[in-house]
Amino acid sequence: MAGVWVFEDGMVRRADSEAPSRGRGVGGGGGGGKVLVHVPSSEVVTSYEVLERRLRELGWERYLNDPCLLQFHQRSTVHLISVPRDFSRLKLVHMYDVVVKTRNVFEVRDAATTAAPP
Repeated sequence: MAGVWVFEDGMVRRADSEAPSRGRGVGGGGGGGKVLVHVPSSEVVTSYEVLERRLRELGWERYLNDPCLLQFHQRSTVHLISVPRDFSRLKLVHMYDVVVKTRNVFEVRDAATTAAPP
């Protein structure tokens, strides 16, 4: 994960990453998309139901009821994971927010090299 990383407004992002319109989100076109993977099970996160189930296993809970965001927090930390309510708007920066706050549990991988779930 080389490159320049910027922490801004509670989110981490690569300063040299491509614009979101170039297929950096979850089903980015042209095979250049990225996917969020639950490492222990090798499960690709294909919906918020999958993400929430895996986060609950780690002690994360839903936080507040925002019309635009889904938010999760752990009682034992000050961390807050925020993702857009519409899964199709999940971007690379949101995936890395999950990765950074759940070390060694989630990874971002190239969609082209990640096997589809059965």
